[in-house]
Amino acid sequence: EIFMGGAAGGSKSFTGCLWQIMRRLKYPGSRGFLARARLKNLKESTLLTFFEVCGKLGLKLNRDYTYNFIMGVIRFRNGSEEYLKDLFFYPSDPEYVSLGSTEYTDGFIDEMPEITEQAYQIIRSRMRYKLDEFGLIPKIAMGSNPCKTFIYKEFYKKWIEKKLESYKAYIFAGVYDNPFISDHYIENLKKLDPINKARLLEGNWEYDDDPTRLFEYDAIVDLFTNNAETGQKYCIVDVAGRGRDRTIVMIWSNWYVTKIYNLDNISSQELDEILQKHKIPRSKCAIDEDGVGFGLVKDMPGVKGFINNSKPIIKKKETERESVQHNYKNLKAQCWFELANYVNSGLIGVYRNIPVDFKKLLMEDLEQIKQKNPDKDTPLSILSKEEIKQNIGRSTDIGDAMMMRMFFEVNKGGLVFAFV
Repeated sequence: EIFMGGAAGGSKSFTGCLWQIMRRLKYPGSRGFLARARLKNLKESTLLTFFEVCGKLGLKLNRDYTYNFIMGVIRFRNGSEEYLKDLFFYPSDPEYVSLGSTEYTDGFIDEMPEITEQAYQIIRSRMRYKLDEFGLIPKIAMGSNPCKTFIYKEFYKKWIEKKLESYKAYIFAGVYDNPFISDHYIENLKKLDPINKARLLEGNWEYDDDPTRLFEYDAIVDLFTNNAETGQKYCIVDVAGRGRDRTIVMIWSNWYVTKIYNLDNISSQELDEILQKHKIPRSKCAIDEDGVGFGLVKDMPGVKGFINNSKPIIKKKETERESVQHNYKNLKAQCWFELANYVNSGLIGVYRNIPVDFKKLLMEDLEQIKQKNPDKDTPLSILSKEEIKQNIGRSTDIGDAMMMRMFFEVNKGGLVFAFV
């Protein structure tokens, strides 16, 4: 597994395409692939680089190779083939059945941040075509600018810590390593904002030191290996509707997430069945009461309604009689800050066999939670759902379900719940 990571303009795509072409020419009858999350983007970027490299090698279309744009296959005169693959995660195909059972000799994935860990694992498992015949081992190459997806943990961080497995390699590709790069390109990179300049010009993987982020990245990664305290069971429901993409039902054993349901929607009967299955009383079930969830709360006496914009919960100090209201804008902000304290302290864990796509979504959700206007003397608040959706194109459904678990923590021990 060869990962090329670093600055923009470091010739990662060019190198990956060159490697694929040389392999196809060296091993007649071999089969490789070029992949990105979206086939459309692949054809508009990586494929053009592929053809550019062919030209530099003196290879001509319809003489040395053919391109079937309908099938997405490039065929060389010696019988070798190069397939164009779409690795996007489609909810209708969570197991990537659409990839089929085609075997490959090797392959190159461009723009790795677009790819889920599950997609990578599945396509990697297909590296076995004619390997014994050619005397080869499975090889897959990847390219990416610095990002904070699974490749940060699996390649860059292990490389920095000198813990990278022997079958993996990390190659840093800097913009100044490319002798053919345009000076104008570099000048444009220098004009970027500080974070993107660090990523794309300097190739800095530790680019994101945003002090407004509530969750530490290492603490997010640790969620999936923490042995958190178990005990009382809870059920949290984030209902679809009003901008939410799906209904998320999250089952907890005290501070350990044991199950996540991802549903189109849910009825009171279906939720009751889940509660009975996990032996959770209604009093330990919190439902997002905004919008569609209001009806579910109304139909299920005993469950707790969670209203995001309600006032923060008022705590009574043990040493004082008067109530002291914490300086949060609303209940939602209060629970997010409380959750961040628990996550950053390593007190929360998530079940080991969580689907990789749920894991990716949860990690992205928590990375998006930032304090809003930290320099202003106003109650603590976070970015709005609309602002977050502008950043990632969706709502933070799984993260919201995790945040709502804190309702039971802040609302225990003689606390008062107040509404706006």
